[in-house]
Amino acid sequence: MFAVIRTGGKQYRVAPNDIIEIEKIAGEPGDIVELGEVLLLGGDAPKTGSPTIAGAMVAAEVVAQKRADKIIVFKKKRRQGYRRTKGHRQLLTALRITEILTDGKKPSKAAAKPAPKKVEAKAETKTAEKPAAKKAETKPVAKKAEAKPEAKKAAAKKPAKTAAKAPAKKPAAKPKKS
Repeated sequence: MFAVIRTGGKQYRVAPNDIIEIEKIAGEPGDIVELGEVLLLGGDAPKTGSPTIAGAMVAAEVVAQKRADKIIVFKKKRRQGYRRTKGHRQLLTALRITEILTDGKKPSKAAAKPAPKKVEAKAETKTAEKPAAKKAETKPVAKKAEAKPEAKKAAAKKPAKTAAKAPAKKPAAKPKKS
């Protein structure tokens, strides 16, 4: 079963366990939010609303509150010396759809927990190995003082640059006789 919901001026097609990013809504990660503007219910017997379906609701768990990538707003008027640059990052809420409810049912209190990710376990082992690896890889730095005397000798042999000569002035133009 799927539903089409409206939030933040946009429409989203959602199904249970989908993760969507919508414009920011109130809620902390782990909270259950109810999205009441359901426009379409799909499945065995599709239902459409005019504009919404009465009693239908979508329950979702807030996964994270975050910000979108930066967009650059650049304005320019040619030949006028007018240029303005601004950046913008939209506030977003990541939601995991838990249930699609019909006929005025209430969402269950417990959020459906997905299976634990194996990626997190790998990240923990990598962080434990890094400090030991860095200590073993450090090498003594070669002293710079050894290389400098050779450079000084080579520099001493070269003649010093003389000041650049001033360009010769052009003679003044002769006045015309009338």
